[in-house]
Amino acid sequence: MSPKHLVLALKKLAKPKKAEFLVGYFQAYPGGYGEGDQFLGLAVPEIRIVAKEHSSMDQPEIEELLRSPFHECRLAALFILEVRYRKAATEEKPQWVQFYLKNLEFVNSWDLVDSSAPKILGDFLLHHKIERRTLWVLADSGKLWRERVAVVATMPLIKNHEFSEILKLSKKFLEHPHDLIHKATGWMLRDVGKEDPSVLLDFLDQYATRMPRTMLRYCLEKFPPETRTHYLKLR
Repeated sequence: MSPKHLVLALKKLAKPKKAEFLVGYFQAYPGGYGEGDQFLGLAVPEIRIVAKEHSSMDQPEIEELLRSPFHECRLAALFILEVRYRKAATEEKPQWVQFYLKNLEFVNSWDLVDSSAPKILGDFLLHHKIERRTLWVLADSGKLWRERVAVVATMPLIKNHEFSEILKLSKKFLEHPHDLIHKATGWMLRDVGKEDPSVLLDFLDQYATRMPRTMLRYCLEKFPPETRTHYLKLR
């Protein structure tokens, strides 16, 4: 099935009122982080179903979808890309990761990042430690979505009790101006706390006084009220 078929399938499910809501939700208005993005008005489960029906697409077809002005088409493309990466033979996985990195300019919203970075780049880095330098290329890019990719891609490492990368990235982004990075780093630090609370507490003892409040609140969510209060007062 071609990209055109997928787009037509999505457009049949379009809901104009929901599309209007999504413009505000993703700040696609002038001056927002998603300025200029366009929406059809679909729910994520609907997009997943359509993507699954078209999951045999190759890279040129996926890239065509990634270049779509419609948010839902780009998300469907990333769902398909994740399937192709996951099912690829071990020796083929690097080319799918490189394809993902080559097209990061179209992974330009927090949900697009969060739906793809851990399952594609993050999974790859879990098994290819030498390639983790990619995280620092992204983190040093000065581009919001690439920075968020770097942070969220550490999820599989965290689940494998490998905390070095996210702790270094969290320290690097303590002074970052955007709350979407604060939320992402706080989220990953919270996951560190789920795996090993002592590691997160050590980090908080060193940096809580400097952490953006949003980052701090996110990473404290699973702690008891008295612990949250203690660190929030430090901030």
